[in-house]
Amino acid sequence: MFVSMPGAAKALLWVRILNQMGAYALAFLAVFAGPGLASAALALFGVTALLSRWAGAFVLDRLPPRIVVALGLGATGLSLVALSAARTPPQVLIAVALVGLAFEIYEPAAQELVAQVTEDDQRQELYGLLGSSLVAAGAIGGLIAAALLPLGVRWLLVVDAATCLAAAAVALFFLPRGDGERPVSRQDRKRWRPSTLLLRFTLASTAFAVGYLAVVMFMPLVLLQRGAPAWLPGAALTGAAALAPLTLWATRRLLTPRPHGLVLAGGAVLLGLIALTMARVENLPLTIGAYLAWTAVNGVLLGRWQALVADAAPEVERPRWFAFQGSSWGIAQPAVPGMVTLVGGVADAVGPAAFLTAGAAFLAVPFMLKARLAA
Repeated sequence: MFVSMPGAAKALLWVRILNQMGAYALAFLAVFAGPGLASAALALFGVTALLSRWAGAFVLDRLPPRIVVALGLGATGLSLVALSAARTPPQVLIAVALVGLAFEIYEPAAQELVAQVTEDDQRQELYGLLGSSLVAAGAIGGLIAAALLPLGVRWLLVVDAATCLAAAAVALFFLPRGDGERPVSRQDRKRWRPSTLLLRFTLASTAFAVGYLAVVMFMPLVLLQRGAPAWLPGAALTGAAALAPLTLWATRRLLTPRPHGLVLAGGAVLLGLIALTMARVENLPLTIGAYLAWTAVNGVLLGRWQALVADAAPEVERPRWFAFQGSSWGIAQPAVPGMVTLVGGVADAVGPAAFLTAGAAFLAVPFMLKARLAA
């Protein structure tokens, strides 16, 4: 697969891997901000990151993807440097807002670039390869974070900034120079509205994001509550990160030709059933086994949402479709803790509540995609 990829896709793959190897730092944003400022900092980052994704889509009306990717990563790197130097609460909040406003600028441009240089089955495979490589790079980033954390969170931010700037340099010098200039009239910009199909995709992917985040956010806590030693959650996450790309590779011949909507709907059902199983079992080995099975199924779905949107969107509107559908993750992230808390009133424990939330969200996905199961 890698050998047959277009040169632009290979360069983009290295850009994303470089960036993801340092993307662990923001997981420690609450630690950096401190107990009194953590909630405000996290909320501010969530809002500004959502805005930055939209900014990236609209900038694509005027600039090619190479420039937008490099601009977003470079701005993120510089704002992380500013955050690492912040000392007072106002300085921290201002720097957090700057990081958020830069953080997602490159995402629609990266997805649009893949759509431009690939077609049909190769497109879905490349989106999947990008997703699995990011998971693997994230596992490496976690090891880097474990090594640097004793030196302090500021050093995590500095190294994260360095990886962003390095990725921006690779994007600027190795991504194609002329692709992506897309003249969009001022009238078209004012009149754009999301279609019914895009709204349905976004609703379905928001439900999927809720299910995914409900598992990922609470799994380490659940493992510890079920008797795992302190080292096991990290080992389980690393094993899961290695498993996802393997399952994608193992199933590519069987599932690549299948319609995206059908694979997403079937995969969501399996994910939901596994999540409900994890809600019922208390045994630690069974929990770990179910989690690895959940990871394997999720690995099969890597790249499918992006491919679904890329195939359905009109070419001139693709960046906005990517930005709109991608907003589902920005919506789900702040919503999940509150939803789990509400379900916890019925489930009586955080672990079962998280998995029940995930199961219900995943099982809702096929109903939201029903009109596209054969597309």
